[in-house]
Amino acid sequence: MARALTPIAVTALLLAAWQALVLLADLPSFILPSPWRVTTALWDNAGLIGEHAIITLTEVLLGLLVGSLLGALTALTLVSSPVARHLIRPVLVLTQALPVFALAPILTLWLGYGLWSKVLMAVLIIYFPVASAFFDGLMQTPKGWLDLAQTMQASKRATLWRIRVPAAIPSLASGLRLAAVYAPIGAIIGEWVGASKGLGYLMLLANGRAKIDLMFAALVVLATMTLLLHRLVGWGCDRLEARLR
Repeated sequence: MARALTPIAVTALLLAAWQALVLLADLPSFILPSPWRVTTALWDNAGLIGEHAIITLTEVLLGLLVGSLLGALTALTLVSSPVARHLIRPVLVLTQALPVFALAPILTLWLGYGLWSKVLMAVLIIYFPVASAFFDGLMQTPKGWLDLAQTMQASKRATLWRIRVPAAIPSLASGLRLAAVYAPIGAIIGEWVGASKGLGYLMLLANGRAKIDLMFAALVVLATMTLLLHRLVGWGCDRLEARLR
């Protein structure tokens, strides 16, 4: 019960602090609208925000799915082949050397203003955390387990799928939890650079028309979406880890 009430209490405290800041500093609504104004904007524009939120959610889910699969496959490839480790690891690091924001205009130019440039942005931003976390987990299999597999003359494939992968699931889960938080960032950056739909596009549009309360309302929906996605991924990871114990 106390665990369920804690997020509610924290949210209420943050809203109270927000309202107090607006009142005490006498901030105009175009600088920082009050929670009440944001709630009113959210209610009045529920249909509009919902339409754009579905687009962003689709981009995030597709990016999360594709990026997680690519990251996991890359980690499995790296741990299975020393040659692949030698060839792919520098490329993996190179993908993080370039700021994702700098790649967004190029991806928009190549893939257009539609869905896939944003999906690819989400993929790029979560690919490295998933691959890196899963690879570290695979390389940290307890030595005693590997010695036992060797003593029992287990094949490399059996050792990988029956020992290394189950032992690395907690590390993969950590990477997926990070990916659930990072994927919306990639999608929103893509929408800022070039889009005609999505919450990022709506925030830019609202800012350009000085509808700051609508911009904050879209931001609240985005934050709520990210929190729910993180909880959903965390729940799935917890279930998977519990089944492997």
